[in-house]
Amino acid sequence: MVGLTGGIGAGKSAVSARLAERGAVIIDADKLAREVVEPGTDGLAEIVAAFGSGVLTPEGALDRPALGAKVFGDEEARRTLERIIHPRVRARTAELVKAAPPQAVVVNDVPLLVETGLAPTYHLVIVVTADSEVRTQRLVRDRGMSPAEAAARISAQADDATRRAAADVILPNEDDLATLHARVDALWRDRLIDFERNVRLRTAARKAPELRIVPPDETWPQAADRLIARIRHHLGAVDVHHIGSTAVPGLPAKDIIDLMLSVRTLAAADALAERLAAAGFPLRPGEWTDSGRGLPGVTWPKRMHGSADPGRPVILHLRVAGSPGWRFALLMRDHLRAVPEARDAYAAAKAELALRFADRAGYAAAKEPWFDEEARAADDWALATGWQPPLS
Repeated sequence: MVGLTGGIGAGKSAVSARLAERGAVIIDADKLAREVVEPGTDGLAEIVAAFGSGVLTPEGALDRPALGAKVFGDEEARRTLERIIHPRVRARTAELVKAAPPQAVVVNDVPLLVETGLAPTYHLVIVVTADSEVRTQRLVRDRGMSPAEAAARISAQADDATRRAAADVILPNEDDLATLHARVDALWRDRLIDFERNVRLRTAARKAPELRIVPPDETWPQAADRLIARIRHHLGAVDVHHIGSTAVPGLPAKDIIDLMLSVRTLAAADALAERLAAAGFPLRPGEWTDSGRGLPGVTWPKRMHGSADPGRPVILHLRVAGSPGWRFALLMRDHLRAVPEARDAYAAAKAELALRFADRAGYAAAKEPWFDEEARAADDWALATGWQPPLS
């Protein structure tokens, strides 16, 4: 399930058309919004009841310019219209999704995806972008708007920063059509095909065996926020945290988002496995444990889930709330955030070990003594500051 959006004039329709050529099933929210208010529908009858017969043409169809004049710039009127149209579009969308082939990549083309808070409902969100000046030129050239009308339509939608924060994939569209098609084709080939198969088969994307530490990336927290929102969409109000190195500003890390889902028991974790897999976080088979940190030979079991998305590596740890591993994950994160010297010492240790170990397994094993020292330093810090595990 892919959500596709972009500001007016960005070129979302061109991306949608190219994805359809690659084999995607396209569900166009604009088309459905027109379908649910066709003559004879209860949707149209409700609009007339709310806005009057002046929004009808002489033939009895919806007069869109007349309706637009009533709702544009009127927040209350716009919300009334949305309450009429959006539930009907969602119901029709659900019907079309159910009818799609089992191996389909279903692309929901939704102009106001960000504005309506729908991003967490999809496995992946694609945002098509273009500079506002380029978009204005397109609206004037292709839709006959005046520059002022185009600017007003652009400013009425979510701003670029908000839209980018919701995006798992950003497709720039300021070049020619061939360039845009090449970007869409690469996305289809390198990410969407495998993503769909992994979701369907409940398998995690393959991880590269080689170790690669990258500089701090300011987009990691936003990526974690999107992933957490998806988990909560599927599971409800669960306790999920962004942990690990990517949760510490300024710390180099493997480009892997570590998340932790708190559970009461491991049986409760097992009961969530299928719902997490459907959300794109399949169970990683095997026996997984946390070290006791200072208690030799003592471990605490946990469950691990990965990511079906080959373009966004994720490790989702399901730990019993209050267990030593659960506490240490939160304490270490908060200690490294609060004490720059501790963060920098970890960065130095990472750099030194990465030179010695080219593989993930060797690197992870070599870090264990450092983690034991960090556990003691973090405990001292917690005692001195009165730190308590946070709630997400």
